[in-house]
Amino acid sequence: MIVVVKSGTPEQEINRICLELSTTWRITPEKIAGKHKVVIGMIGDTADLDPLLVQEVSPWIEQVLRVEKPFKRVSREYRHGEASEVTVSTPNGAVTFGENQPVVLIAGPCSVENETMIVETAQRVKAAGAKFLRGGAYKPRTSPYSFQGHGESALALLAAAREATGLGIITEVMDTADLDKVAEIADILQIGARNMQNFSLLKKVGAQDKPVMLKRGMAATIDDWLMAAEYILAAGNTNVILCERGIRTFDRSYTRNTLDLSVVPVLRSLTHLPIAIDPSHGTGVCALVPTMAKGAIAVGTDALMIEVHPNPAKALSDGPQCLTPERFERLSQELAIVAKAVGRWQQPAIAHV
Repeated sequence: MIVVVKSGTPEQEINRICLELSTTWRITPEKIAGKHKVVIGMIGDTADLDPLLVQEVSPWIEQVLRVEKPFKRVSREYRHGEASEVTVSTPNGAVTFGENQPVVLIAGPCSVENETMIVETAQRVKAAGAKFLRGGAYKPRTSPYSFQGHGESALALLAAAREATGLGIITEVMDTADLDKVAEIADILQIGARNMQNFSLLKKVGAQDKPVMLKRGMAATIDDWLMAAEYILAAGNTNVILCERGIRTFDRSYTRNTLDLSVVPVLRSLTHLPIAIDPSHGTGVCALVPTMAKGAIAVGTDALMIEVHPNPAKALSDGPQCLTPERFERLSQELAIVAKAVGRWQQPAIAHV
């Protein structure tokens, strides 16, 4: 249930309303300051609560609405229809993810292999317009014999790449035991598809302050995904970005997964959270990545995550879906054309010299 407060309501009255809601009905009020209105979320057992009784708490209350979705804090209704934004501090300045912001480019290899490789890749993707470097230190792999990442030592290499370029860092945390050391380096913590319903991990990342990118599980419905995000918000962290990375469907002969671009307009109607698209995992084929990336911008994504490797043929993981730095630079210029057409580009890509 949410309480919509009239524009111009004094702060003292808003605080009084929150106090009365809390003491009278034993719920937890959450104040959400939007661009035009203040909304108070009522967290707790409100199923039998009469909205008319809540309306009588103050003449400054404009409306009392039930949130019908099972995901409450994640719901678009919870913010009275307004989108939320996630702002991340990086050495190069703050970067904001949101539906009214420029598209954010995230690029880099699947795995951090060595310092030369990760620093060179970071420099190249930055020159092409990326704001964040992605790279796995800990890698969940289907086979126990596949490369699992270099672990903690790779975090130091990501730190070196940030020092050299000023890019923000996004990397995956797989285990609650590794959370603190990953959070020391990462500007955004990634929860991978295989961990989307690792509820212990979701609660832990929700209890800390770093922004979280939550990837959709390979067989997850949209409701499953949003309920996973609800775990993070319920634990206190509101800075969550949803990332579509492809789902398993019947035909895997031509693509690794099926990239669900329709999820962008669907999510826009359901949630206030920013949305990212990963066309690299979504297709698994480097030749398909540029087309799907451009399509993702056309349907309204807020960010793109694209795998880039200086020598994909020798990559230790996911080489077939990686672009070369040269191809990523060309793609960035192509993306600029699409993004400018929909009013979502901040600066043109800078060609690598």
